[in-house]
Amino acid sequence: MRTSNGLKSFVVYFLLLVGSVVMLVPFAWMLSTSLKESFQVFEVPVRWIPSPIKWHNYVETFTGLPFGKWLGNTVIVTISTIVGTLLSCTVVAYGFARFRAKGKNFLFIVMLSTMMLPGTVTMIPVFYLFQSLGWMNTFYPLIAPAFFGNAFFIFLLRQFFMGIPTEMEEAAKIDGASTLGILIRVILPLTVPALITVAIFQFNGVWNDFMGPLLYLNKPELYTLALGINFFKSENNVQWNFLMAASVVTMLPSLIFYFMGQKYFVESITLTGQKG
Repeated sequence: MRTSNGLKSFVVYFLLLVGSVVMLVPFAWMLSTSLKESFQVFEVPVRWIPSPIKWHNYVETFTGLPFGKWLGNTVIVTISTIVGTLLSCTVVAYGFARFRAKGKNFLFIVMLSTMMLPGTVTMIPVFYLFQSLGWMNTFYPLIAPAFFGNAFFIFLLRQFFMGIPTEMEEAAKIDGASTLGILIRVILPLTVPALITVAIFQFNGVWNDFMGPLLYLNKPELYTLALGINFFKSENNVQWNFLMAASVVTMLPSLIFYFMGQKYFVESITLTGQKG
């Protein structure tokens, strides 16, 4: 039995190792290319370790492109949408989890059914809505929807809220706490893993969003990183080493944010699965 289990573990870990290597090869090529001279990019065989190493490519990326402006725009949109998502989804999820009202379950089902609507179905009517509001070439179309909730995040937080014992809230009510006070002082501190999970998902979705900025932003000074890098790539005589340097810098915040919140992310998924 021990031999059989050991063999199974070896096979599993070997397959995971092979899969990890396959997944990391494109990243390794991107990182290597970002440190090469232009004429070395498409050399055959591939030179994985650049010689010489051109750290100056990253400096050229920031000075030769409005990269700092694009980065600032992306940070503004991302932080605003994270704040809006956490505020709206937390309040709605708490209402679905704790409040008693006629039709609550029906409304919850209707909300979940919106997850089955492809984005391409709502893209045109939403575009005309924001156009009629005069919000073209502003960040409002990218930020405002976050303040109206997200069905998946509301479902995730609702399941987490339902796993919190109601006795804690009842004790707070006896002490004179209001509903908002209970949510802020009792529930939210216990929901940190789920909130961080929502923030991670929202961050990755908005930071790498291309379609939204493409629809609503036409001025280069308003571009986000995803749109700006694609604009740079579409130009003639693309310098691939500079493009890869920009891609590395763009990807780093997502990696850092995920690894910082990985512990809470795993904890949230585990607890939600157990108590849901």
